[in-house]
Order: sequence, then C-alpha cells, then structure tokens
Amino acid sequence: MVDQVYNGGLDWAEWVLYAFFLFFFGLVAYLRREDRREGYPLEDDVSGRHEPSGGLFFTAQPKVFRLPHNGGTVTTPIKGRDSGDLKARRTAPWAGSPLEPVGDPLQAGIGPGAYAQRAKTPDLMLHGAPRIVPLRVAEDFYLDKRDPDPRGMPVIGADNAVAGTISDVWVDRSEYIIRYLEVSLTDSGKRMLVPMPMAVIQRGRKRVKVEALLASQFAGAPTLANPDQITRDEEERVSAYVGGGILYATPARAEPWL
Repeated sequence: MVDQVYNGGLDWAEWVLYAFFLFFFGLVAYLRREDRREGYPLEDDVSGRHEPSGGLFFTAQPKVFRLPHNGGTVTTPIKGRDSGDLKARRTAPWAGSPLEPVGDPLQAGIGPGAYAQRAKTPDLMLHGAPRIVPLRVAEDFYLDKRDPDPRGMPVIGADNAVAGTISDVWVDRSEYIIRYLEVSLTDSGKRMLVPMPMAVIQRGRKRVKVEALLASQFAGAPTLANPDQITRDEEERVSAYVGGGILYATPARAEPWL
C-alpha cells in the first residue's frame, strides 16, 4: 500500500525527500571543490599573501588532464600564480583600490590590456593543424568577392596617421571567420596583428581604421615567434596590447568625461 509506513514512521515520500537532500548536498560540495581549479588559492588583495585553501569540502584535489595530439598533460590546481611583475601600482592602500599603469600603459597588463598566461602552443583543429593562420597558409580559403579585400589597404591610427599596410588576413579554419589583420609597418617593415573586431574596413575610402592605437604605437605590439602561426599566449598578448589602447592610447582617454 502507498501509505504503508516503514522503520517507525518513515514512508516512501520521506525516504525519497531525504535521499534528494543528501544527493543535493553532495552535488553542491562536489561543484564547490571543482570550481577551485583555476585562480586558487586566493590571494590577499593588498599583501599578496595566499589565503588558506578552505578545507576538505572547499579544495579541489589535483587532477591530470591529457591534452590532445600528444600535447602532454596538465595538472590542476597548480597551487601557483601567474609569473611576471605587474607594471602597475595601487592608487590607495586599501583592498579593492584601482591600479594605475607604470611606464608604458599598453605594456602594463591591467584594465583592458590585462591578459592571462596561456599555453605557448597554437590552438589546434580536430586533426592537429593550427587553427588560426594567414591566407598565405590556408590556401583553400578565400575572401568572398562581395566583401572588400583589405590586403594592400593603408592602416590609419586614431591620430589619422598611416601606420602601415595590410599584408595578409588571418582566418579561423574551424569557425570560418577572420580573426586578425596583419599589418606591415611603414617605418620598420615589422609585421603585427590587429584583432578584427578592433579594425574597421572603410570600403569607400579604401583604408582600414584602428581607433584603439596611435600610428606610432603599432610598433610596440607583440611579435610572433612563428610568422605563420599564433600561440594561445600570443593571442592573449596581441589582443591585450591593442585593447589597452582603448583606454591608454592617449592620456585623455583615461580621464573622466565630466
């Protein structure tokens, strides 16, 4: 019978309810441990001291992940922090105070120019080839004839000065979109990349406008170790440099509007 009782007053509905409570408690504990694989242990905002791990229910146990294409293994959590000195200082001594850049603000690694230290290997497609490459490498890709071809167009900075010329287009062979425009600088011939979302192809004027940087600042952009491929770490640094110019290209951009 449905209303039959067991063990001194517990019926099936109560057993199911208590089982759900136990399952839900276990799920929450599991998720709270697993979400501590990146960015932990926590770091005190002022002193930089590492905070305690948090005990059994709040600390992820090390787990080894095997990377595809014989890329080795990664163990998390690594119980460490990103290396390198932050080129910035606090504007006040208390926790939560904003940072201001020291030296070249585009190289400070803060604000819109912040980046993560990722693997120094390229993002790969399913069969193991680099995912993001220039059209000179992706010979089976082409630009649609209905869209403007930016190759050969001059690149104009925020100061309306010419920084260089578009020498190639970098495509994502998995997503079939343009990721970067390659710029050959006028003064040095150095080649650097501009993320496509930060560039505007002005078809009528036959030029590419990049409002994030002044023409003179293109030369300071990170260069690639391999001219025909980009690593995950280089993607971070390239986007951070150009993105940092949105706030730091000129002193006026970092000032309040009112």
